[in-house]
Amino acid sequence: MIDLGFAPQIEQILDAMGGKLKSEDETEAYKQEREDLERLGKAVPSHRLTAMFSATMPSEVERIAKRYLRHPVIVSVGDQDSGKNARITQRILYLSSPGQKESTLRDLLRRSHPSEKIIVFVNEKKHAEGVGRTVENAGRKCVVLHGGKTQDQREENLATFRRGGVVMVATDVAGRGLDIPDVQQVINYDLPTRSIDNYCHRIGRTGRAGKEGLATSFITDEDESIMAPLKQYLESTGSQIPEKLARNPAASGSMHGDFIR
Repeated sequence: MIDLGFAPQIEQILDAMGGKLKSEDETEAYKQEREDLERLGKAVPSHRLTAMFSATMPSEVERIAKRYLRHPVIVSVGDQDSGKNARITQRILYLSSPGQKESTLRDLLRRSHPSEKIIVFVNEKKHAEGVGRTVENAGRKCVVLHGGKTQDQREENLATFRRGGVVMVATDVAGRGLDIPDVQQVINYDLPTRSIDNYCHRIGRTGRAGKEGLATSFITDEDESIMAPLKQYLESTGSQIPEKLARNPAASGSMHGDFIR
């Protein structure tokens, strides 16, 4: 919701619910609340319990948490390196042209085991069906997941993928919030163009719950917008950087978007 620009609406709802943090000092905060209750003619204070859950803690989420949580207890699951996808082997395949993606995908699928759960990510839903046909031409069963599907279709395709032996072609609608056990590989047929965060969330569909995973990404000269943050992310995770990417002028620059810690 926040990534989509709805932070003002979220804060408006939280403000309307009352109980906003008024002071960093606990004693002073409760004193202010008692004064408010007396002014409203209420004798018994009522306190609201607020819990926030997030897979990551980017700066905007952290800002909202500090504003609306009063002296919170923070529970973290995993170690500091878990946010860097430390158990995922990241493989970057530099292709001479986008036209090579189809044949490269077919080759990867033919060399994979038929029982492997593999997610193939594309950037646009209009391309998902075509990539799905490429998967089927490689001899693999396939389901497609994108925002153009109905809720029933999405749930049915997800259930089919969970059972195994199926490749799923998906847009970023499957990049976050899905915990599907035993996804052996993620393939970025298209690299995300907006933010390195999307790349991090996509590859995080594999290597979950202490297991190892493989993330393979196709990159071409047309992916200049993601080259600099991708190179920095690979460096931060100790992953191998293709020489052609390392030498590309577009790969020198600052990382865009919030770094997933």
